[in-house]
Amino acid sequence: MSARDLFSLNNPHFTRGVGIIAAILIVTAIAGFIVLPFAQPWIQFANVWDAICSAAGVVQRTATVAAPEETKRLSDVVLTSHTLSRPSQEAIGRGATLAQRCAICHGPTGISRADSPNLAGQYAAVIYKELHDFRSGARSNAVMSPFAVNLTDDEIADLSNYYAYLPRLPAYHPTPQLPKPNIVIFGAPLRGIAPCGACHGSLDNKTGSPWLEGQSEAYMKAQLQAFAEGERRNDISQQMRNIARAMTPQEIDAAAAYYASQPPDVVKAVD
Repeated sequence: MSARDLFSLNNPHFTRGVGIIAAILIVTAIAGFIVLPFAQPWIQFANVWDAICSAAGVVQRTATVAAPEETKRLSDVVLTSHTLSRPSQEAIGRGATLAQRCAICHGPTGISRADSPNLAGQYAAVIYKELHDFRSGARSNAVMSPFAVNLTDDEIADLSNYYAYLPRLPAYHPTPQLPKPNIVIFGAPLRGIAPCGACHGSLDNKTGSPWLEGQSEAYMKAQLQAFAEGERRNDISQQMRNIARAMTPQEIDAAAAYYASQPPDVVKAVD
């Protein structure tokens, strides 16, 4: 058989080979220039031509990048030692009026009969930050988020100053005072856990850190678990998330039970 006969369309083997190669090229082109570009979830094309041009490296104005999924918001509140310092009596009075809406959960005197946190005597900067975080979405709660979203900056400041002005009173659900656990006294340095009192009062108080004595045991456990699991993310510089993740369930239980058993410090938070 001559070369002319070998590459002739009359040769069934040549015709079949050309057909197979052409089919492979067509399938490959469709997959590479149409199917795969449309399979990219972050790119949206107006038509097939845009997909083909994009695969060929030609930028099309009509191609748009899909918006990424919304990430969880982080706290953007900046606190200093002078945040809300020296409130006026008028501001405290306005806060008292606003606080009537808070009494059903936090008590008429700022002491909760349920497992909501006690607010009476809490540091003003703490309440200020949490309300801002509820409003912005950095912290989420089915009750607090809808309430805080309508508060103005001035109303948040007035509420914070009012509750900080109230005296700290014994909780409605006291428990026998428990010995101080090691996690509270010493922390766990090898796991990067500082003593609780280094931020929460017995050793020092860091701006934005709440006092914990007399708070609800169930509430404190729930918050530590939320930090550990990443469900709560409004802590400053991820400090509480890093600490709670390193704590054992037994240490979380012990810390919450201990602080719940302690009488609150009688020193006012506005001093």
